[in-house]
Amino acid sequence: MPDFSEIDIYPVTGRSLAKGLGDEQIISALARGGARIVQLREKNLSGREFYELASLYRRETRRHGMLLVINDRVDMALAVEADGVHLGREDMPITAARRVMGPKAIIGGSSHSIEEALGVESAGASYVNLGPIYPTPTKPGATAIGLSAVKRAAAGAIRIPFTVMGGVTMENIGEVVMAGARKIGVVSAIFGAEDLEMATKRLRGRIRGS
Repeated sequence: MPDFSEIDIYPVTGRSLAKGLGDEQIISALARGGARIVQLREKNLSGREFYELASLYRRETRRHGMLLVINDRVDMALAVEADGVHLGREDMPITAARRVMGPKAIIGGSSHSIEEALGVESAGASYVNLGPIYPTPTKPGATAIGLSAVKRAAAGAIRIPFTVMGGVTMENIGEVVMAGARKIGVVSAIFGAEDLEMATKRLRGRIRGS
């Protein structure tokens, strides 16, 4: 399995956007495109449906040598032996998740400013996400924080690894990278693309400067 430090593109699932692809096909396309991680984020499933889906994602990500992070659900992350969990402000506290999941688990937290990011860091998170960088349909009504926070994080305001997310597209990812981001989360830019594998490759190329 890769280490989180090796991550560049960070796909977060938008299965409803994927054009007729099954979940095995989605994970395979991400892996062929070079993604080393996927975050399973599905808000509208029953507990049993989510468990079955998470189990499939765990099986397939292991098969492809990818990390699996579960959004929100610490219980599901533990049940399927995911590599980690990503928590928002209304979810289980990071300190509690760390006690339950142990020191090796990848635990990420959401933040909307450098000040919030420092709180996530002090709570014991493995990484913090900054966003949304731009307006995004996946977070309607959320205020975009722009690139200034990215520049501050890249300059050392945050000591743990940071990811960025929110409205990042093929057209604007270059300026996000220029601001200092090296781990970039996307939903629509991959899952809304005609070719998930090619979209993943192209986005990774922009991050890596190739």
